[in-house]
Amino acid sequence: MRVPDGEASEGRLRVALLSYRSKPTCGGQGVYLRHLSRELVALGHHVEVFSGPPYPELDEGVVLTRVPSLDLYRDEDPFRTPRLAEYRDWIDVLEVATMWTAGFPEPLTFSLRALREMKRRAGDFDVVQDNQTLGYGLLGIQKLFPVVGTIHHPISVDRRIELEAAPPRKQLSLRRWYGFVRMQSIVAPRLKPILTVSESSLADIHRDFNVPQSSMRLIPLGVDTRYFHPRPHLPKRPGSIVAVASADSPMKGVATLLRAVAKLATERDVNLTVVSRPTPGGPTEKLVQELALGERVRFVHGISDDELGELIATSEISVVPSLYEGFSLPAVEHMACGTPLVASRTGALPEVVGDAAVQVAPGDAEELAAVLRRLHDSPAERERVGKAGFDRVMERFTWNVVAKRTVEAYREAIAAHTGGRAKR
Repeated sequence: MRVPDGEASEGRLRVALLSYRSKPTCGGQGVYLRHLSRELVALGHHVEVFSGPPYPELDEGVVLTRVPSLDLYRDEDPFRTPRLAEYRDWIDVLEVATMWTAGFPEPLTFSLRALREMKRRAGDFDVVQDNQTLGYGLLGIQKLFPVVGTIHHPISVDRRIELEAAPPRKQLSLRRWYGFVRMQSIVAPRLKPILTVSESSLADIHRDFNVPQSSMRLIPLGVDTRYFHPRPHLPKRPGSIVAVASADSPMKGVATLLRAVAKLATERDVNLTVVSRPTPGGPTEKLVQELALGERVRFVHGISDDELGELIATSEISVVPSLYEGFSLPAVEHMACGTPLVASRTGALPEVVGDAAVQVAPGDAEELAAVLRRLHDSPAERERVGKAGFDRVMERFTWNVVAKRTVEAYREAIAAHTGGRAKR
């Protein structure tokens, strides 16, 4: 869809948002895209999202341009081998070759496809925002358009935590899987400005990717209160605990939570719902069996925002047990629902939750179990913590503010790219 140059007058910006994958549920890049793009359109800007699969769910007024990959990691057939007829060009060959050699190709291959798309669309946009792709193709796009980078947190942290948790025999393959991180560390310092979501992430990006702090702009995320809000007309489910984990990885701390619930379940009638899709036969499923939690724990995935909001709001306690978070949108969503939150004292979580949640040491199942036991037994404390969390969200985290501050970053990038001739 081509946008005539004349439509970009009077301060209306033509924005291209790039995201190599945009999972629409349970945190992640698709959630950020959906809310930011909606609010940018509400401010009067034209927004077109370019995404690889899985594609995002977008609101009315936002244009989606699909950038197909071979979709090698689809849920129903991960690490699949494509049929010969599916290959379209050399980028597809590179994608499969990288997967076959244990690497993760999508950030690089999406950036190359996006570069091809942007060459076709030269002149159609005033600014391009990248959503944590950080692939080499962006350096080519940067020659055509002003580019604003986005890093929610550096994936180097994920790599470090997974390597620490992995047995020696798996470390070589993990290093290969995370090989794209070196590319991201090369591309990131060449983008200005880069948006990030917390002081913690800013410090980590500066340390791991060598991005000057002066090149980064801090814009915390928002919460969609249409879906994430208290539901006082609905009863709480007795003994219910809820957690959201956008990935089945050690960094999300689900193992710590399962061990804590197992301890609590010996003396209290509790049940845990985890919004996540554990790897079939993987460590999470095995731990549930080992702890004999089959009747106490359920995993759900693919639910709508409204269903997720209701699940959180009708739970007695919510938990973010992560070993690291660069921001944690689920933490904000839990607090917006008025559900008392227990969060790990790590990464950006203390910065995000402040004194409006109960904080515990990351990875400490004993301390987490003790806090869950205390909250389970104290309706008054649950009410106090839940109200504090709700009040904090209403004061600090809205998508409208995120969009307005993002537009300021766009204009900064445009001014730098055009030598100060930014649109007014």
